[in-house]
Amino acid sequence: MPTVVLMDVSLSMTRPVWSDGVEEIQRKSLAVHGLSMLFEHMATNYRLEFTSLVAFSSNHELMVPFTRDYNALQEALSVLQDYDKTCLESALHGVNTIVQHEWGSSCPCQVVLVTDGSFGIGKGSLRHSLHTLKQRGDDKKFPLPFPFPAKLFIMCVANAEELQLSDAMDNLEELLRLSGGDGQIFTMEGPLCLKSVQAMFGRLIDQAYSPFHATLHCGNLSSDVQVFPRPEPVVVDEEVDPLPKTVSTDLEIVGFIEIGDISSPPVTSRHLVLPIAVNKEADDVGAGPTEEAEEEASASQMAGKSPNFCVLLHGSLKVEGMVALVQLGPEWYGMLYSQADSKKKSNLMMSLFEPGPEPLPWLGKVSQLGPISEAAENPYGEDDSKSPFPLQLQVKRSYAQNVTVWIKASGLQTDVQKILRNARKLPEKTQTFYKELNRLRKAALAFGFWELLKGVADLLERECTLLPDSAHPDAAFQLSHAAKQLKLASNGDSLYAAFDHNIAPMHTDFSS
Repeated sequence: MPTVVLMDVSLSMTRPVWSDGVEEIQRKSLAVHGLSMLFEHMATNYRLEFTSLVAFSSNHELMVPFTRDYNALQEALSVLQDYDKTCLESALHGVNTIVQHEWGSSCPCQVVLVTDGSFGIGKGSLRHSLHTLKQRGDDKKFPLPFPFPAKLFIMCVANAEELQLSDAMDNLEELLRLSGGDGQIFTMEGPLCLKSVQAMFGRLIDQAYSPFHATLHCGNLSSDVQVFPRPEPVVVDEEVDPLPKTVSTDLEIVGFIEIGDISSPPVTSRHLVLPIAVNKEADDVGAGPTEEAEEEASASQMAGKSPNFCVLLHGSLKVEGMVALVQLGPEWYGMLYSQADSKKKSNLMMSLFEPGPEPLPWLGKVSQLGPISEAAENPYGEDDSKSPFPLQLQVKRSYAQNVTVWIKASGLQTDVQKILRNARKLPEKTQTFYKELNRLRKAALAFGFWELLKGVADLLERECTLLPDSAHPDAAFQLSHAAKQLKLASNGDSLYAAFDHNIAPMHTDFSS
């Protein structure tokens, strides 16, 4: 998930504060210190994260485009200059342009706004922008919400008391609400000093940039891994009182399946799975690993001398063309597979399915899948020419049937005339008559078109009175029976108005 750091370099950021009561320091210096701490953490634990730095005052400037070079970001912090007044709206427009140019409108992004909470006065200020939201035309829309999925984190180099004395806190909360509410406002606790700013950025790191470490299990084999980016909690909308579902730190492989059978399933997110080198000997002794031990373990891991189940799994899936089904939590599954970035480089990836016991309809319930060895016969055949998937569903889906649609009056008229033509050829066309009648009846019930049922019933009664003397006696009985059934359905009788109920032919003693 890329990150855009939006740094306020207006004159208000140059206001001095007393650090520890003995040293005068600018708010800008505090902000730079906090960002340096964030970049150091990301360089160590989030090296795969793309980060960009944008400085803004009355205008904005892209200091560092999206990069993984955190040394370049640190150098850009050291050369930030001071400019004029604050205009946050212009900076947010700049963020939209930068992100969409690099990643498009579908890639989630995190925006970290670093400011002192002073957003200017008059035209161009945040207060003025928020007050004029409803008076704007389509050509001057406010840049929030972002046109891409985003989280907005506001880092205020000020304490909550200072922000509440003015309307700055209200404006920041409104800004967060306009962005979608998926983010947080961080303020400094206690005096404005280096220790307070470190604590504030530490809370941001814990919430948004803490690495996700887990243990991957497969029988007696296991491996410590890092999942990147960190899996986000998922809320199931179907539940009455939905609670966010989080990925467990114990990932259990429950089976393997061929890539052709898993096909291209719908997933909520995709993540890299990276092995972690762990110094187990130091842990067994009870003392923390020393720097030399860490370097030796890392060097051994890089040299390929230390066996790792994660590496074995990746190679096996790549060679065999298989996918590993992994359990993420109660009734929540995903899949592990090898994905190639180029001809020579591939990575172990994990995709998360929608929570539920049956995430892929063509596989059925994941908990009921089993190994081929337990089947009575190999469902793939000797030459692997057939597959047991997709499973045949017991209930026929609505989209698997021919759907009756009446867009124009002529379509409805054609269906009614088809019923009347078959009605005049009774009893030879009894099966066809009832088939067309039930098709029209189901469509009318689905649309709530009760008047149609009553109208067709009247037509059938009229056809019954117009039967010639030479007509078969069974025709009159069938027409009267069908008309009666349609009227009972049109009156709302729960038995005859059931969607799954079909009108069956009337049993008579007549013979042709």
